[in-house]
Amino acid sequence: MILGSVLNPINSTIVAVALVPIGVALGAPPAQTAWLVSALYLATSIGQPVMGRLIDIYGPRRLFLAGMSLGGIAGLMGVLAPNLGVLIAARVVLGFGTCAGYPAAMYLIRGEARRTGRESPAGVLTALAVANQTVAVIGPSLGGLLIGLGGWRTTFAVNIPLAVAGLVLGARRLPKAPAPDPSDPSDLSERGGERIRLDLAGMALFAAMLVALLLFLMQPRADRWYLPVLMAVAATGFTVRELRAAEPFIDLRVLGGNRPLVLTYGRTVLAAVVSYVFLYGYPQWLEEGRGLSASQAGLAQLPVFLVGIAVSAATGRRPEVRGKLVVGALGQIAACATMLLLRPDSPVWLLIAVALLFGVPQGLNNLALQNAVYHQADPERIGSSAGLMRTFFYLGAIVASSAYGAFYGARADTGGLHGLAWLMLAVAAVFLVVTVVDRSLGRIGADDRSPSA
Repeated sequence: MILGSVLNPINSTIVAVALVPIGVALGAPPAQTAWLVSALYLATSIGQPVMGRLIDIYGPRRLFLAGMSLGGIAGLMGVLAPNLGVLIAARVVLGFGTCAGYPAAMYLIRGEARRTGRESPAGVLTALAVANQTVAVIGPSLGGLLIGLGGWRTTFAVNIPLAVAGLVLGARRLPKAPAPDPSDPSDLSERGGERIRLDLAGMALFAAMLVALLLFLMQPRADRWYLPVLMAVAATGFTVRELRAAEPFIDLRVLGGNRPLVLTYGRTVLAAVVSYVFLYGYPQWLEEGRGLSASQAGLAQLPVFLVGIAVSAATGRRPEVRGKLVVGALGQIAACATMLLLRPDSPVWLLIAVALLFGVPQGLNNLALQNAVYHQADPERIGSSAGLMRTFFYLGAIVASSAYGAFYGARADTGGLHGLAWLMLAVAAVFLVVTVVDRSLGRIGADDRSPSA
């Protein structure tokens, strides 16, 4: 579960310090290399809830193994890629391939909780939160190390041994699910004599809606007006389809009636905007505004990872989420305010201080948001609910990429970094307000404070 979950967040950030070397090697400007980031976001945003729904129906084994295979293929494509187009295709394949790990893990944890009667496996959820997002912070550090050892292609090659390990472990350890009924291609399984059908039309409309939205957010310009129109048409069709479908891809009636889960998804977007503006915008400033090398910029991010791990480990066994989110929001505000002090000649200790401060919300927010989804989602749709959380997270990441693209322009200078800091402060303040006014968060963990939790 941990290995499968770690591939997506690692790959979402490892490329942060590789964009400049890739652009130099392939003669591609920043506007083109940015697609290496956006391609994975697009594939993951669409693929996570789709994979999650398939896991809810099929079980995790086949989807996990298929995803690991795609991850290995994508790594090989990146190693052999002759041009930027093939690299972008590799990132798309990688995005879809790494989508199964997190929903599969949430599905397995929920199933084990039912079997044992322990409804809050806090230790396992903490480890999963660390693997799923906190470890993403090590991506730039790992990327810088790999680039220093073997060049930018090593940031793709690292997926090959990880995929092989995932295939071996998945084949040996994951439980097998009943085979689908071959007499009905739309029937994926039978549970209790009840057929479950795959909502292909709903998935297609969902994908069309997201593609149009995310493409517009990547470059929000007036001459791209047709993309919001296409999104609105697809969203209307998706809503009509899901309200009428007997087995909807996303049950909008249940989701609409679950206000706490909807608010959690909203907080996920806000947290992702702040997190990914920092994870991508800060290393670029360190390289171009502060004059560090790719390896040095990666190492400067390492304190975020270490503090995030420590905070998650220290607080993970407490089932409550409200306090974690409040402290995480305050940590975001403090870290963003400190970014306003940065200058081209800022001392190393200040660079480290910024990273240390960002480690606190990185360790708290991701853990709390994941636990909230675990407790608030319909148990029968835990896979798709977890996948949808990742969609909202990468929606925030897309907004973040648009933000640092707009503030930096041709170069990641200090003025652009300060503009990003003010934007992050505003988003962090909204995150704090939405958390404080949500009383439903106080119920999570209120009845689950036993020592075993």
